[in-house]
Amino acid sequence: MSIEEVEDMVRRTGMLFEASKRGNTRFIIELLRTYPAFKRDRNEDGITIFHIAVMHRHHEIYNLLYEIGSSRNDICILKDHLNNDNMLHLVGRSSKEMSSKMSGASLLMQRELLWFKEVYKIMPPSMRKEKNNQGQTPYELFSKENEDLLSKGLKWMRDCMVVATLIVTVAFAAAFTIPGGYKGDNGLPFFIHQRAFLVFVIADAISLFSSSTSILVFLSILTSRQEQHEFIHSLPSKLMTGLLTLLMSVAAMMVTFSASFFVLYNKGLKWVPILVAAFATVPVIVFAVLQFPLLVDMFRSTYDSRYLFKPKKRMLFFPKQRLSSGKSSCWRFPYTLYKHH
Repeated sequence: MSIEEVEDMVRRTGMLFEASKRGNTRFIIELLRTYPAFKRDRNEDGITIFHIAVMHRHHEIYNLLYEIGSSRNDICILKDHLNNDNMLHLVGRSSKEMSSKMSGASLLMQRELLWFKEVYKIMPPSMRKEKNNQGQTPYELFSKENEDLLSKGLKWMRDCMVVATLIVTVAFAAAFTIPGGYKGDNGLPFFIHQRAFLVFVIADAISLFSSSTSILVFLSILTSRQEQHEFIHSLPSKLMTGLLTLLMSVAAMMVTFSASFFVLYNKGLKWVPILVAAFATVPVIVFAVLQFPLLVDMFRSTYDSRYLFKPKKRMLFFPKQRLSSGKSSCWRFPYTLYKHH
């Protein structure tokens, strides 16, 4: 097929824009290497593949903007035909669609803010506060579309704080209702010399201290200014600390519960505390399994976000490489950018 026939087929079928929507980075890279003019193509809504990549949060396609040189500015100033939205408007316009693709309101809010900050930096200064047909600036649209995420994230943290408060209550009560009771003559516990009793005391103290720490962390979140920009680093870091201490308190509480049975049944029916300890691991495992993916996502989103944009490795155009042969040297250019079939 000739170049004109290939270009006509791609534009007629709209496969380039569909590939951008689905995040097919490899297809787009190969197509742009062979036909660089496609980077300026606009669909029926007046937007390019890079606008679509922003709307669907495909950062690998978006990062190609850093490799196309001066054409980047010409692409960034384009607007859609429907609402006269620029690329920064589209970040806020598509925020609600992302709620079904990522778990955790706080995590989603953080990722949305990272996208807004990144596109804000790449936009020309004159367009960062430009209004669309509804009279909204990009930040006004973004704030309006993410109001629910802000409230959902804070509500989820309040629920965690309630759980931590219940554990504190149980741990504090267990410290004064020890198994076996106290001796009447000196007030010391009956089983003070048993190892299981020592485990009971230490585990109860850990449960109390860790759950108290979790409460203080979540309380600091609820008493903060609760502004959207705090979701980028401050609130997610506090959330990870609160979840980890809450998990530690749940595990310590189960150890405390199991140790009390080892204290009471130290001479007979030893299978009872063993069975109880086995069942006590179930809530800890369930809690860890349910919350661990969120912790991993939060950690990656918080500490790996610096590598999300502007990758060091070039994907679209490669720099020329120098080959040495004896005393002479020559320049070798990579596989042609304009390969024709």
